[in-house]
Amino acid sequence: MTEKEYRLLIINPGSTSTKISLFVNEEELFEKSRFHDAPLLLQYPHVNGQVPFRYQVILEMLAEEGVDPASIDVFVGRGGSACTQPSGVTIIDQKLYDDTEAAVGGSEHAAKLGVMLAWKFALAYHRPAYTLNPTNVDEYCDLARLTGIRGLYRHPHSHVLNPKAVAEAHAESMGKSVGDCCFIVAHIDGGVTVSAHDHGRMIDGTMGADGDGPFAPTRIGSVPVLALLDYIEERTRDGAASAEDVLADIRRMCSRSGGFVSLFGTSNSDTVHALVDQGDPKAVLVWNAMIYQICKSIGAMSAVLGGKVDAILLTGGLMRFDDITAGIRERCGWIAPIHVYPGEMEQEAMAFPVLKVLRGERTAMKYSGKNVWDGFGFPM
Repeated sequence: MTEKEYRLLIINPGSTSTKISLFVNEEELFEKSRFHDAPLLLQYPHVNGQVPFRYQVILEMLAEEGVDPASIDVFVGRGGSACTQPSGVTIIDQKLYDDTEAAVGGSEHAAKLGVMLAWKFALAYHRPAYTLNPTNVDEYCDLARLTGIRGLYRHPHSHVLNPKAVAEAHAESMGKSVGDCCFIVAHIDGGVTVSAHDHGRMIDGTMGADGDGPFAPTRIGSVPVLALLDYIEERTRDGAASAEDVLADIRRMCSRSGGFVSLFGTSNSDTVHALVDQGDPKAVLVWNAMIYQICKSIGAMSAVLGGKVDAILLTGGLMRFDDITAGIRERCGWIAPIHVYPGEMEQEAMAFPVLKVLRGERTAMKYSGKNVWDGFGFPM
């Protein structure tokens, strides 16, 4: 009996790129990516405004490969920004699209565009759409949720798709199940997040697009609260700018216009690293400070895991720079063995589980429209 063929388009928007892959069952026919420098994307005041632009980019990439979108059986998009969700495959429907567009989960990351673009294609070509392990998967332990402000909690907004895929791949390379291992995974790219994986669950992590953790090519990272308040007061003093405009600018810097963009006017890490190679003192300081902050977050996650760390896994597009690996090895090599997975495994991580859904080997979830966590169960 001939195996049924499924054609899956994988849509993966990042903070600085749009990547697509076309799979026929397990075979990846092609992968294409377009880099978008920050000044281009910042023409759109809101992330949602990028949908028509990125939709056209995808159509152009498909045309370059001679692929008619009507020939595709299912559209799979990266996700985020809706209510928190369990890990696994989720059906994209109008409710998930609406909550993603409205960012009811409070995070404005380009990953949300994957759900929005996949749903646009699904409607246009009358095909199903799915998402998998969005940036708002919630597996946090309760200790990771609390802050020192009543009613203000930490919610998981982090890279999930690639870190989980890398953790599973590394566990397999050890001859183990991911449920038997404890890992620290650092996803280092246009955005940087570091997460603690405790026997398959991502129990804590930096909230990269929320002003938390290391700064990155497009993000401010953690900033002292009083210093940020002083920054706001200085820029609104004597009517120099409205508080509304300054707050909107800070929100953009959390996810799109901070880090290298604020310091150098570009999110292109190759441009900044070329300055590092030339010995430019500012670039050297900024680059090494980013590595330093990544190491601080790795150290924090090792404490979360009680020092019982099977491996530190480094992944993401910036792992093409050997000095990042060297800097992390120097400061964190004592914690656990360090392994590097350059780039990411996101395309396969989205394609293969959805393929199992299409074959009836696993079940896709329906988006509930409710957060996974709804309180501690006692007054706070």
